[in-house]
Amino acid sequence: MQVSHTTRAVSASFDDSNLVSSAGLVPAMKLAEKAGLRRLADKWLSVPTDKGANAGLKIASLVAGMVAGADAIDDMAVLRHGGMRKLFAHLYAPSTLGSFLRAFTFGHVRQLDAIASRFLISLAALSPLIIPEPDDYVFLDVDDTIIEVHGHQKQGASFGYSGVRGLNAILATAKTITGAPIILAQRLRRGACSSPHGATRLIRDALATLRRLPGMTAARILFRADSAFYTFAAIHAALAGGADVSVTARLDSAVRRRIAAIPATGWTPIKYTHAIFDEDTRTWISNAEVAEIPYTAFTSRKKADHISGRLVVRRIPELNKHKLAGQATLFDLHRFHAFFTTSTLDTVTADTTHRAHAAIELVNSDLKSSALAHMPAGVFAANAAWLVLAVIAFNLTRAAAVTAGTGLARARAATIRRKLINIPARIASSARRITLHLPKNWPWETGWTHPFDHAFAPPSPTPT
Repeated sequence: MQVSHTTRAVSASFDDSNLVSSAGLVPAMKLAEKAGLRRLADKWLSVPTDKGANAGLKIASLVAGMVAGADAIDDMAVLRHGGMRKLFAHLYAPSTLGSFLRAFTFGHVRQLDAIASRFLISLAALSPLIIPEPDDYVFLDVDDTIIEVHGHQKQGASFGYSGVRGLNAILATAKTITGAPIILAQRLRRGACSSPHGATRLIRDALATLRRLPGMTAARILFRADSAFYTFAAIHAALAGGADVSVTARLDSAVRRRIAAIPATGWTPIKYTHAIFDEDTRTWISNAEVAEIPYTAFTSRKKADHISGRLVVRRIPELNKHKLAGQATLFDLHRFHAFFTTSTLDTVTADTTHRAHAAIELVNSDLKSSALAHMPAGVFAANAAWLVLAVIAFNLTRAAAVTAGTGLARARAATIRRKLINIPARIASSARRITLHLPKNWPWETGWTHPFDHAFAPPSPTPT
């Protein structure tokens, strides 16, 4: 590629009042309107004083800015350029939206949590966000992550388990084997908070929301988490909600005794990273093996709290060359990774399925590369509200990608924004009709047109 004109032949001027840079916000926010985002906020949010007036419009503005890529309150100015006022009404200044967020209390954040849940249910009814696979599990993944912040002005910021100053966010996502994850529930905690703190309530809320999604009433659900959530409260909450569990077990003395009881013939080689299939023996030559053994968890508690299941163990040969140098051993040494499960999956499938829990890290990364790149306020409740709004924007962006139907359903949010949201368009008005003129030969024209047609389609007739 080469610039086609000389320096003297090129100039620039910011003077076009009929041009917008994010034409994809039109179908996205129309979809949000059809799902009732503004109506839900007006009904359930009760932020006091004039700062809380027109809550639905302000919530929609904040979500729209995040869908367009805003990661700070000042970035909400992206909604107030060119011809945006011809496409949208009530475009608030960033300072107004910042004052609105800073007026939040913990109770208002919980109201916003309820709005996010109800909005997701309505959104899933309009677009196939998650479709259960026949006879397969729907996965409920829970994990926490540290959002790094700087300075001492952020309420709740402190050094947590990662050694990074920040705030701790815990997320619950749902996904199928073939689908992309959506976020069911979220909480913002102080930076030094332990991972399982508040997880019990989060799991209950997430399961309640998941069951209310279209087609999920009778779905098989598998709760997956790492060892931080290997607690009676978290596992009992998942089981009480009708889910099976698959949670990494801490290698305490009870778990080590059960691992030692696995017979030598009970180990099965698995297809693992860099495994090689031997055609002569028809087996996988791999450095990993798995086995299972019955196990009852939490036997230190009263008998009614005991939970029966299986302990699935993966063992890997000890490869620490420095540790073994010059010290021959009488038998092979292994490192063990165990998880407790109540699922009906076979041993190898259960191991593969549990390791896929790492997909939630992609959601954490996706949020941190967009709306959660910063925690924009010094007030903790404002940042907690910002997290909920980021989740709403994430799910709305995912719904737009699913509706596009051009291979973007599993794409990252940044990719979806680049192809469907942040598209320049020129506005033309004629006979009270607005026409958006978008770039000719846009590679993802079909993907953009699908959500536009879907969002502006007339409502389906109500059966009588």
